[in-house]
Amino acid sequence: MYRIFIAEDDPAIADTIRLHLSNWGYAVKCAQDFHNILEELIGFDPQLVLLDIKLPFFDGYYWCGEIRKVSKVPVVFISSACDNMNVIMAMNMGGDDFIAKPFDLSVLTAKISAVLRRAYSFSGTSDIITHGSVILDISAASVSNGENRTELTRNELRILQTLIENAGRIISRETLMQRLWETDCFVDENTLTVNVSRLRKKLEEIGLENYITTKVGMGYTIR
Repeated sequence: MYRIFIAEDDPAIADTIRLHLSNWGYAVKCAQDFHNILEELIGFDPQLVLLDIKLPFFDGYYWCGEIRKVSKVPVVFISSACDNMNVIMAMNMGGDDFIAKPFDLSVLTAKISAVLRRAYSFSGTSDIITHGSVILDISAASVSNGENRTELTRNELRILQTLIENAGRIISRETLMQRLWETDCFVDENTLTVNVSRLRKKLEEIGLENYITTKVGMGYTIR
């Protein structure tokens, strides 16, 4: 589960974003003390930061600079000040993306997902996702259950990563095929079925029988 830190001083906007992202399976924390945003951020150790430009005491540019002194965590600016100068300034200060207010929550979610994929998926650095006794090591392309471990193909890894990141939610076949398309190989209904079947067999070999559940006409979920 990815952790997202929100530095937005409008309580209504911050809470709306928090609830929306929480429903998508993210762990979300909103800044409370705008004097000490960096301290709160470090304590939460997020994988992504949503940062408004206009904040009390110090603006978002200042905090982005402070964050960059101690972390390479992706920073996505959200602001109504979306003229070219502000966008350029945000990028120059170390921002990874810029989303103009007002924004559609589905667009925000898609942008966040894209930034997280660029930053962590197959990046060559260790990226561990856990779900109960299951440990998915993205950089090693492997999954473990207790002392049992098996290696995964790139497609199997993407399928399992998507399901674990959305644990408790039903993920449609269309969503999984879209995720597999990112490997630059052709993916159709049959290809997805074959990959899910092979993944299930590998999971069974490490003691995870029925870990992936099919919801007929809807998609897949994990127990």
